[in-house]
Amino acid sequence: MEFEKTPENTPERRRAEPEGCLIVALRIPLRIVVFVLVVPVRMAWDALVVAGRFLTDTVLRPLGRALLWVGRAVFVWPLVVLWRYVVVPAAKALAWLGHVLVAVPLGWLHRRVLTPVGHALAWVARRIGAGLEWLYARVLTPVGHGVARLLKGVGLLLAAAGVGVCTAVAWLVRHLLVIPARWLYERILAPVGRALAWLVGAVVTGVGAVLYWTTRILLVLPALALWRWVLVPVGRVLAVVAREIGEALGHAWRVAGRVSLAVGRFLGTLFRWIFVEPVKWAYRTVLTPVGHVVRDVVLRPAAEAARAVGRATRQALAAARETVRQARADVRRMLFGEPRRPEAVARREPTGPRTRSLDSSTTALTKD
Repeated sequence: MEFEKTPENTPERRRAEPEGCLIVALRIPLRIVVFVLVVPVRMAWDALVVAGRFLTDTVLRPLGRALLWVGRAVFVWPLVVLWRYVVVPAAKALAWLGHVLVAVPLGWLHRRVLTPVGHALAWVARRIGAGLEWLYARVLTPVGHGVARLLKGVGLLLAAAGVGVCTAVAWLVRHLLVIPARWLYERILAPVGRALAWLVGAVVTGVGAVLYWTTRILLVLPALALWRWVLVPVGRVLAVVAREIGEALGHAWRVAGRVSLAVGRFLGTLFRWIFVEPVKWAYRTVLTPVGHVVRDVVLRPAAEAARAVGRATRQALAAARETVRQARADVRRMLFGEPRRPEAVARREPTGPRTRSLDSSTTALTKD
């Protein structure tokens, strides 16, 4: 099938095609040299990536959040407070003052002064326009019609005289200039021009042929031979070398990534065995029991004692406040006497055991 064909430029198609001895001889040394050169670069790159991620997660991101909070606290919140509690009230006050001091007086001036003056000026302008219209219709229009008729008669006379003069001038120009110039062009200038054009064309054709063959022999054929027998083979060799170097770089980069991953896992396992596991064992087997003992023997009794002292202190302070309040009340009673008790006010609600309800006869209409 046509759809099942392998593309021409894929690595599978290139491997399926027969390769020359030059490619086979270059491939293995190039891959070894490129692998030796790429492995340190890939390991350094992976180390930089891990360090960058660690630095981003532990330093840069918290620092950025802190700087963002500081910037918000230093710049944004003061500006919000200034806008909300200073600028907006000041703008509202200025708007109210502008309305009271400018808009209201201008509205009154427009309604009471400018509008009547404008109506008066419009009435005067309409009267003046009516007078000008009467002057135009009764005086200027008849005068203009008379002047137009006079100018029309004068124009007809001048046009008749001009037509005669133009006819005479045209006849003289035709017989004195046009006919001699046409004869000169047809009998002398046209044959001479054709002869000069044929001569110039022949000279240009010969010179062009000489220059063409000279350029072809001196430039085109040597350049074509150089391209065909030197540049094309050298370009093909360089293309093969560049392709092999690119494939070697890709293969070495992938293999170096696997090597770097294995080395990273080995270093991580070694770090866990040397540092993390001992620290975890010491925390689980030593620090945790010691912490429990300290918590049960020292911290909890100290906390209970502190809470007991706090409760006793609060009770003593409450008793002292109550004693001071009673002493102040006794002193006020001795100096000013007993305080006046409020008099009882007659309430409209019944004071008996039952309150007003819909069933009770408490109104004049339902009273028995």
